[in-house]
Amino acid sequence: MASSSPDSPCSCDCFVSVPPASAIPAVIFAKNSDRPRDEVQEVVFVPAGSHTPGSRLQCTYIEVEQVSKTHAVILSRPSWLWGAEMGANEHGVCIGNEAVWTKEQVGEGEALLGMDLLRLALERSSSAQEALHVITGLLERYGQGGSCLEDPAPFSYHSTFLLADRTEAWVLETAGRLWAAQRIQEGARNISNQLSIGTDISVQHPELRTHAQAKGWWDGQGAFDFAQVFSLTQQPVRMEAAKARFRAGQELLQQWQGGITAEVMMGILRDKESGICMDSGGFRTTASMVSVLPQDPTQPCVHFLTATPDPSRSVFKPFIFGVGVAQAPQVLSPTFGAQDPVRTLPRFQTRVDRRHTLYRGHQAALGLMESDQDRGQQLQQKQQDLEQEGLKATQGLLASEWAPSLQELGSLFQAFVKRESQAYASAS
Repeated sequence: MASSSPDSPCSCDCFVSVPPASAIPAVIFAKNSDRPRDEVQEVVFVPAGSHTPGSRLQCTYIEVEQVSKTHAVILSRPSWLWGAEMGANEHGVCIGNEAVWTKEQVGEGEALLGMDLLRLALERSSSAQEALHVITGLLERYGQGGSCLEDPAPFSYHSTFLLADRTEAWVLETAGRLWAAQRIQEGARNISNQLSIGTDISVQHPELRTHAQAKGWWDGQGAFDFAQVFSLTQQPVRMEAAKARFRAGQELLQQWQGGITAEVMMGILRDKESGICMDSGGFRTTASMVSVLPQDPTQPCVHFLTATPDPSRSVFKPFIFGVGVAQAPQVLSPTFGAQDPVRTLPRFQTRVDRRHTLYRGHQAALGLMESDQDRGQQLQQKQQDLEQEGLKATQGLLASEWAPSLQELGSLFQAFVKRESQAYASAS
């Protein structure tokens, strides 16, 4: 039987700033992925592709029909599954997802994970609104379900999504196959493991209200408040903690209203006091991402990814889609083929070592920071210097002060990953 207990550890935070909340004419997206402490998250580049009509696509647990063409994507994902916690595509669409529990029961069968829906939407859409339609269409056809943790004890949940592109953002919140969405055309918005769409619903599942009325959750009179109608009546402790993070995120966004930049978003993701930078027992922030999506379509979108845990002690490295883009091998986990515990039945009966090269180096670096204060401070300064170099380079690019070739743009992330790996190797 699938677990749907919100008391189990699961938390994430997503943020978006749409002008005039941003300091520059760009939409800025950010997410912390909070997962089990020892789970490895890899950063995977998947090029655009053409596919045979009628072909099938294997996702984490089930197959779906493939489409004829898919877009290039950069994904930050738990290395055991097919989907992703967050990512972007070559058209400047970014998506982050979060776990949520509602009055609608979590199904016991295997279907699409919310993380699968996220990747499918990135591969198949050229705008945030189109991504929303992709997710809701797949949700209607295949449903969502299956264990979301690499563990023999099944653990399942439903998903909420924050979707953004160069011009706007959408919040999509689901309950089984049902859903509601809110369009964000200006200002700042965040989501944190709870339903947050009230009466301001921009579009919804056609049966959302009739289902709620049939269940006795809504009397059919007055305004329809999605969060109020579908949220659990008795909120468990962990859901209350999510409320606190949500409020803290709102306050941090409000403090920077009109001045939000990539660096500001990185600072929010590093905020430990609020719990947004998670480090609690067996749970922590395992990877982070910030994206700058200029409104000017002639300017490239810039995506900063850590590929390592704890953003307060990690490097946000810039990725730009370009001619020379290829997989950075240092952030790619080993594969185990048909013998992978996620592929063999019953699933997850054994554990494998999924640590990639950068993850191993980063873990050694964290150990050094804790055991040798002087050397640890030196190493952390190297991290900060490397990140600042990436920020200044991309700021110069967006300000037309730096005109690299398409080849240079495409190899940017690989170069920064390599330099970070070398810094950890020399420190050890």
